[in-house]
Amino acid sequence: MSNAQAEIAVIGGSGLYEMDALANVDHIDVDTPFGRPSDAIVLGDLAGVRVAFLPRHGQGHRFNPTHIPVQANIYALKTLGVERVISVSAVGSLKEEFAPLDLVIPSQLIDRTRLRENTFFDEHIVAHVGVADPFCAAASQVIHRAAQEMDVDVHPGGTMVVMEGPAFSTRAESFMYRSWGADIIGMTALPEAKLAREAEMCYATMAWITDYDVWRANTEEVSVEAVVQNLMKNVATCKELLLRSVPALSGPRNCRCGSSLKDAIITNPDKIPEATKLKLAPIIGKYIS
Repeated sequence: MSNAQAEIAVIGGSGLYEMDALANVDHIDVDTPFGRPSDAIVLGDLAGVRVAFLPRHGQGHRFNPTHIPVQANIYALKTLGVERVISVSAVGSLKEEFAPLDLVIPSQLIDRTRLRENTFFDEHIVAHVGVADPFCAAASQVIHRAAQEMDVDVHPGGTMVVMEGPAFSTRAESFMYRSWGADIIGMTALPEAKLAREAEMCYATMAWITDYDVWRANTEEVSVEAVVQNLMKNVATCKELLLRSVPALSGPRNCRCGSSLKDAIITNPDKIPEATKLKLAPIIGKYIS
């Protein structure tokens, strides 16, 4: 594999802006038809596996959740050969038993975003990918096993509400999400998960709990100060978990994520402009030349 290629990508969320365990590091500036990614992509070796690291909010946390260039992020990783994406996110808990500093590996999403571009197929071509199960079960299981080996308080499965932000929830919203049966709440898993599926990448999330949101009796409003304190406590554990998970994720895939677009493109190829075919070549090239 070329040094400008990577098999696995880590998208770092709030608090995780660098991976100091990477060796043989290169910084790659990528431009895409969807603009520039959040930051330069860092390529390096982690436990013998070539990994691409991208800070979701950019170095210095410059992008709020609504304005993260998610299309550019996923497209850029696709051009580097990435097949699996590990997303690291900070989330609030909607259940008593999901405590701050615990790890959740969600299996479902509820989309409450409304201002974000959420597909690569926005003009001249239509594709309907299946997202009934938005996270890759195989990748999620690998992360779960590694967390168990570390004695992390980990919860496999669960539903994440993805809100628009950047403000936190009102109490009424928090109670409503609990009534829906949701377990955690965050701001960044969508449209990442949907775009990763369109790009035929496996996508799994390490959702680190920082707070109890605002539903809990006698709980103060969520504050950035409290969230950041718990974020920093989680970062060291997260880095160790990545060090254990990445080697186990390396190698051939045995899931269906790599064929997500098969039979999903509904537009007649003859009606797709050549410019669109060229624009989306890294994503649709194996189906439409």
